[in-house]
Amino acid sequence: MPTWNTTPAHEIVAAIGNGDVTARAVTESCLSAIEKAEPEIHAFLHVMGDRALQQADAIDHLRAAGRPLPPLAGVPLALKDNMAMRGVETTCASRMLEGWKPPYNATVVDLLETAGAVILGKANMDEFAMGSSTENSAFGPTKNPRNTGRVPGGSSGGSAAAVAAGEAVAAIGSDTGGSIRQPGAYCGVVGVKPTYGRVSRYGLVAFASSLDQIGPLTTNVRDAALLMNVLAQHDPLDSTSVDRPAPDYTAALTGNVEGMTIGRVVEFFGEGMAEGTKAAVEAALKKYEAMGAKVVDVSLPHVSHSLAVYYIIAPSEASSNLARYDGVRYGHRTPKDVDMIEMFRQSREEGFGPEVKRRIMIGTYALSSGYYDAWYKKAQQVRTLIRRDFDAAFETCDVLMAPTAPDVAFPLGARTDDPYQMWLADICTIPANLAGLPAMSLPCGESDSLPVGLQIIAKPFDEETMFRAAEAYERNL
Repeated sequence: MPTWNTTPAHEIVAAIGNGDVTARAVTESCLSAIEKAEPEIHAFLHVMGDRALQQADAIDHLRAAGRPLPPLAGVPLALKDNMAMRGVETTCASRMLEGWKPPYNATVVDLLETAGAVILGKANMDEFAMGSSTENSAFGPTKNPRNTGRVPGGSSGGSAAAVAAGEAVAAIGSDTGGSIRQPGAYCGVVGVKPTYGRVSRYGLVAFASSLDQIGPLTTNVRDAALLMNVLAQHDPLDSTSVDRPAPDYTAALTGNVEGMTIGRVVEFFGEGMAEGTKAAVEAALKKYEAMGAKVVDVSLPHVSHSLAVYYIIAPSEASSNLARYDGVRYGHRTPKDVDMIEMFRQSREEGFGPEVKRRIMIGTYALSSGYYDAWYKKAQQVRTLIRRDFDAAFETCDVLMAPTAPDVAFPLGARTDDPYQMWLADICTIPANLAGLPAMSLPCGESDSLPVGLQIIAKPFDEETMFRAAEAYERNL
């Protein structure tokens, strides 16, 4: 009998459609896995068992009535806790939003539920998506299912861990500087960041609005493509959503990369890259050559500035976005009897964690009078140069490839006192966010018995080619 909580989503949809299993049985399999794993892994902040079973029963009733099933019928998902669900606590793993229940759904929630997905619960994350290890959660860290002494990555660490542990068949995360791909790499699952504007951000609690993007985490490429078919819809509620028809991504999974030109980004194979990670990614590139692709070295001359650029732009946007949490409209309000200005200060002091405060201060400084031109404006100018580097590389390459992270998952607590070393975990993923490009992480081997991720970056709105390259590698392993 199949273990349904670890069965690929596309196989679950087929099995439910054929009557081989009920959606309730699949959901119960995941809820049982959650009950067993959660005391150790802590991938979830809220589990909605009764609600999930009701959704599963609705799918079973559809099938019993002989009605057509939607594309994700009965697939159990975890949802990162920075996406609004009507009447469900949405905390962003922060004391600031503890107890807040949105009166509306994020667009992606409506799309998933209309497609028949079963939402199991809200996944743990770094507070307000600020972090690379899910250790910044106000409600405790998530552990990596591959080695519970290691971090799962971040900020979508709960989403990645839930999939890796078999607690959910798939998950939805958000990616501002690598927050889907890096935990995907650390936990050994597939993580996809679509082109900026491809997936609606309406109902996503904002971190850095010019960088944030929602995407799937799955155990395989086909499931990621299946989820993207549902998520990639124009949304008039999101002013950054691009009104551009999306193809059927599963149709791109031909298994053939013959004649494809792959750019090996040389800047990501030098100093600071762990030897085991480098070896695994180089072996993957050799595999592509054996499959008929052409691998060429390409240079992105300005990519070395990406970390500095990101840590000016992202905190600046965070400083602006998080100004709304003032203790008045919603969110945490200090119980102390103080005047209005002190109430603002105390509410933010009590509600925000150390990393969020750090980034708000950096961003406020960068935007302040006398420093805006020197820091924020200059960072945006270098961001343009980074995007032009990518444009030049794509003149000769179909996709670019590099490691997803410079090393494998590091031990819990190893970098909590060193913010710069923590930030370096995203050094390979940040450039794609700055350029607004689609990128994904694909498991490509191990180093020190821990997963290594291969990052594939494509042209804007060319997720098809990215999926084709990824699935061909996965199929030929």
